[in-house]
Amino acid sequence: MIRKISLSSVNKKSIEEFIVRAILFICAIIAIIAVFSILFFLLKEGYGIFQQVSLWDFLSGTDWKPEGELYGTTPYYGALPLIVGTLFVTLGAMVIAVPLSIGSAIFISEIAPPKVNAFIKPAVELLAGIPSVVFGFLGLIVLTTWLRITFDVPTGESMLAGSILLGVMALPTITSIAEDAISSVPREYKEGSLALGATKWQTISRVVVPSAMSGITAAVVLGLGKVIGETMAVIMVTGNTAIIPGSVFDVFSTVKTLTGAIAIEMGETPIGSNWMNALFGLGIILMAITLFINIIANFVLGKLKEKTTSAGVKKKRAIISIPKENIEKIKKYVHILFALIVFCFLVYFINIPAAVFIFFAAFCFYIGNKRISPKNAQRVAFGLIISSMIVVLFVLGFILYYIVSNGIGALTLEFLTEPPKDLGRAGGIFPAIAGTFYLIIGAIIIALPVGVCAAIYLTEYKKEGRLTSVIRSAVELLNGTPSIVFGLFGFAFLVLFLNLGISLIAGQIVLALMVLPTIIRTTEEALKTVPQSIREGSLALGATKWQTIKQVVMPPSIPGIVTGAILSIGRVSGETAPIMFTAVVFSQRFIPDSVMEPVMALPYHLFILATSIPGSGKNAAGTALVLLVLVVAFYLVAILIRNYYKKRTRW
Repeated sequence: MIRKISLSSVNKKSIEEFIVRAILFICAIIAIIAVFSILFFLLKEGYGIFQQVSLWDFLSGTDWKPEGELYGTTPYYGALPLIVGTLFVTLGAMVIAVPLSIGSAIFISEIAPPKVNAFIKPAVELLAGIPSVVFGFLGLIVLTTWLRITFDVPTGESMLAGSILLGVMALPTITSIAEDAISSVPREYKEGSLALGATKWQTISRVVVPSAMSGITAAVVLGLGKVIGETMAVIMVTGNTAIIPGSVFDVFSTVKTLTGAIAIEMGETPIGSNWMNALFGLGIILMAITLFINIIANFVLGKLKEKTTSAGVKKKRAIISIPKENIEKIKKYVHILFALIVFCFLVYFINIPAAVFIFFAAFCFYIGNKRISPKNAQRVAFGLIISSMIVVLFVLGFILYYIVSNGIGALTLEFLTEPPKDLGRAGGIFPAIAGTFYLIIGAIIIALPVGVCAAIYLTEYKKEGRLTSVIRSAVELLNGTPSIVFGLFGFAFLVLFLNLGISLIAGQIVLALMVLPTIIRTTEEALKTVPQSIREGSLALGATKWQTIKQVVMPPSIPGIVTGAILSIGRVSGETAPIMFTAVVFSQRFIPDSVMEPVMALPYHLFILATSIPGSGKNAAGTALVLLVLVVAFYLVAILIRNYYKKRTRW
């Protein structure tokens, strides 16, 4: 009798383990299904345009006038102005963001005292949490006005405005990843350099930064991906004219980007038209660019891991031995060849005087750097690094000050509890607040269990191999997919194919897919902090794999999982582009009774007030303040939870 009971209990445990493993596996491959679904529906809806226009003509055509299809004139589907506009704005943004970000990363990791560091790191993370539509609102109201007055130009909405705004938005991403890379350089490298008599700056510039170059490169590439995929801020400050600027220095030219064209024109496009197919074609181009960038970033990070893993291992001797003096000559000739290529590139894309000026400035800097004393060089370098950090903190302080000072006057009981009136110029934003919370709750209810289960499968059940590599790659690709592409996918699949229409549930599903990678990654990191010996002890006492995970591994991982959920909530609450085509309307008086109805949302409401409703400045500022407080509050809670458990947890 005892034997029968024990056998039945063993069978019951085996069945439970099988069911749990199957559920976890299904959750893990959802990321793969999502990536392939996005690609499939983009190609399905975008393929039609390539039956009308060849791929080459679509990519190289200089006229983008698809609206001719509606007015009986000849439509033109040349995406080159949009591609060039995207690349020029991106280039300008990276010129601004890269030096400021790397300088800030060096300051945080190498120069700042611990007490200062404890303040600055959360400040940079808070800058990352500010919604893009808030950046766009500030850019439209403040930045474009300042550019117009300062440089005496007809309009401040320009390529320069887009570059400045996107540069500021890329700062936190590049700074955070670069700081992690610099901090991971072994302490022995620094101590060895200082022991040989090098100054701190010589150690940083010649030892630390070169050692962390792979991670810094990955940070720049990931920042590049963020800039290219940005939508709302670009729409609000670039002027949205599909023309090719005369050169990259024609900074006051208006431009239209790939994301801007999709977001602006999709609402005007008849379903099934060539125009709509062309917009999905732009989505394919955008997806291809971001996939390429993410592949490069993952490759660089992979090389960094290999380099870190193989540190201290003696390299194999090269088969061909080259004398040292010949290596120096080869390096010299390579540098000269590279300089000539860059010079020709500048002459072709800009002009000869500008190319000569850039090279002359670079030559003067090179000569000055050779002749200046190490101590003076350190003073100059540290001055520039500290200045870059001051600029970043000033930007954050200005954003907070402007939004609070201009929006506080709108915060009344009526504003927070009543629906909008007079197209949003009067009344309140209560339906938008409620709609935002509905979107948040639905997205987290969908994404959190799926993400946690996927992370458990990857960490606890599946050893590193081909399948886990594919799943992780899918998660990374999903994480790097631009938000506007999620909007296109949601429109094609949920709104049209599944016939859900513009509805709350469609928006919740799209947002859940967006934050799924964040939850998976944060949960994985939390699970990995639990020592392997704890698992082995539980299994040795007779517990099953699932019992060990549920009762031993999960409880200490809860803070990390909660942090990931809160970060996801912060991101969801500030997103605009994914819900434009799937879930939101500008104004409604009542809260929806069903998930099949559309909703209002704070980000979209702010976008319409700022761009389309004259005389709504006060309510727009109030909406921006409410949205900012909501998002920043979530990020602050996540930071506090992380810091609290970092101090408490000691394995």
